[in-house]
Amino acid sequence: MIAILDFGSQYTQLIARRLRELEIYAEIFPFSTPPSRILERKPRGLILSGGPSSVGRRGAPGLNPRWLEAGVPVLGICYGMQLLAHLHGGKVVAAKRREYGHAQLTALEPTPLFEGLPSELQVWMSHGDGAENLGNGWRVLGKTSSAPLAAIADAKRNLYGVQFHPEVAHTPQGARLLENFARRICGIEERWTMSSFLDRSVLNLRQKLRGAKVLCALSGGVDSSVTAALLHRAVPDGLFCTYVDTGLGRQGDLEYMRNLFQGTLRVRLKTVDAAPLFLKRLRGVADPERKRKVIGKTFIEVFEREAGRLKGVSHLAQGTLYPDVIESVNVHGPSAAIKSHHNVGGLPKRMRLKLVEPLRALFKDEVRRLGRELGLPDELLERHPFPGPGLAVRILGPVTRERLDLARRADAIVTEEFSRAGWYRKVWQAFAVLLPVRSVGVMGDQRTHDHVVAVRAVHSTDGMTADWVRLPEALLSKISSRIVSEVKGVNRVAYDVTSKPPATIEWE
Repeated sequence: MIAILDFGSQYTQLIARRLRELEIYAEIFPFSTPPSRILERKPRGLILSGGPSSVGRRGAPGLNPRWLEAGVPVLGICYGMQLLAHLHGGKVVAAKRREYGHAQLTALEPTPLFEGLPSELQVWMSHGDGAENLGNGWRVLGKTSSAPLAAIADAKRNLYGVQFHPEVAHTPQGARLLENFARRICGIEERWTMSSFLDRSVLNLRQKLRGAKVLCALSGGVDSSVTAALLHRAVPDGLFCTYVDTGLGRQGDLEYMRNLFQGTLRVRLKTVDAAPLFLKRLRGVADPERKRKVIGKTFIEVFEREAGRLKGVSHLAQGTLYPDVIESVNVHGPSAAIKSHHNVGGLPKRMRLKLVEPLRALFKDEVRRLGRELGLPDELLERHPFPGPGLAVRILGPVTRERLDLARRADAIVTEEFSRAGWYRKVWQAFAVLLPVRSVGVMGDQRTHDHVVAVRAVHSTDGMTADWVRLPEALLSKISSRIVSEVKGVNRVAYDVTSKPPATIEWE
C-alpha cells in the first residue's frame, strides 16, 4: 500500500481516491501516527499531504525523523514538500507572490516522476509559502513563473516533492504523476480492486468476529445494506439485522427493507417501532447539531436494548463511510470538522457494544461497486443517499408529526417525478426540504399562509463536493405543481442553486 500522512489539507482524501482509481491501495493516517504502527504494515511508499500551516511556525505539524531512516520512498505535496526541504537544510519562506489557481510548470530535467508527461504541464497551486533554497543532494525538477522550486528530488534517497496539487482535477495529468510515484519509484505492481477488497474484508471480519454475535443497524440506505450483505458473507450465523423505524424515514422504507432482506436476500431481519421515542426526544429541538446527537444517542439506546434481548450480542455494525468521518471529527490530522454525523460525532462516549464499521475507509461510489461484487440489486445500489438522521435534518427547526408528514410527502413526489422523467439515475441526490417559514399564497380564490418547500438536486462523485443540477423547466414545474396541489399545507416551492462548498448537500 501507499501510506498518506494527513497534515490538514482539504484535498487529502483526493490523494487516496486518485490512487485507488489507479488500482493502487492507499490509506490515510494522522501525521502524528507513530511510524512503527504504519511500518509494520510494510508500506511501499509514503505521501505527505498539504496543509494550512507554515513549516517554521511554532506548533506546526512535523514529520517523525524515523520516516527518513526507513528507506521508504517519500512524495511531499505542497506543505509536505516544504517540510522535506525544511528538514534537509532548505529554507522555506513566505512566497513573494502567493500562488492560487492554474499555473504552467516547466520540467527542467528527466525524472521517473514525470515519465510520460509533457515538458510543459498545467498544474493547480494553492500556497502562500515556498522553498527558497535546498540542502545538499536536492535537485530542482520543475518550476513555474512564481515558484522556482515547484518540483524537487533527492533521487538517491527516493525523496520527491511537488509544490502543486496533483490529486485535484485542475491538474489534468496529476493522476499520471501519482501513478509514476507508486509504480516506477515505489515499485508497486499489484492491482487493488473491489474484488480484492471484498476478499480481504471477509477474511478480516471472520478473524475479528470469530464466535461473536453482531447486531447490524439497517437504515434503508445503500451503506447499511452493503454492510449487512458483507457481514452476511463473512459471519452469516452470527448476524442479526435490525431495522429501527424512527418515524424519520422515507415513504415506504420499512416495506422495502422487509421485501429486500427477508424476501430477496434471505437474511434475518427484525423491525423495531421506535418512532414515539425518537419524536419525544426531538420535541422542541431546533439546532441541527443537537438533533444529530439526540438521534445518535437514541439509536444506541435502542440497539443496546435490542442486543440485550439477543443473548451474547457484543458488536454493533453500521454503515459509516469516509465522508461521514472526515466531516464529523478530526481523526486524520488538523482539518476542520464540518458537522457531526449521527453515526460518528453523534455517538455517545460510552457504549456497551463494540463498533464494527467495515466500510469506514470507503467512498460512496466504492461502496456501490462493493455492493455489486456482493450481488446486491441495482435498484438498491442506485438509491439516492439518505441521511442517517433521516427527515429530521430535512426539516429546518423543530420536528413534529405534522411537519414530518409534509416533508415525507413532498420528498416522495420529488423521487417519483425524477424517476418518471428519467432523471433519477442522472443525479447524485434529489430531495425536498421543509423550511421554517410560511408564505402568503392564493389557492381556490382563498388567501393561504402555508409552509415553503425547497427542492435540492446535485451532481457529485463521493459527496465531498457537489454542484447543483440544471434541471429541465418542465420537471421543476411538474414537481412544484404536484407539491402545492397534493401536500396540503404547502403553498410555495423553491429550487436550491448552491454548490458544495460553500453549502453542504443536506441543509442541516
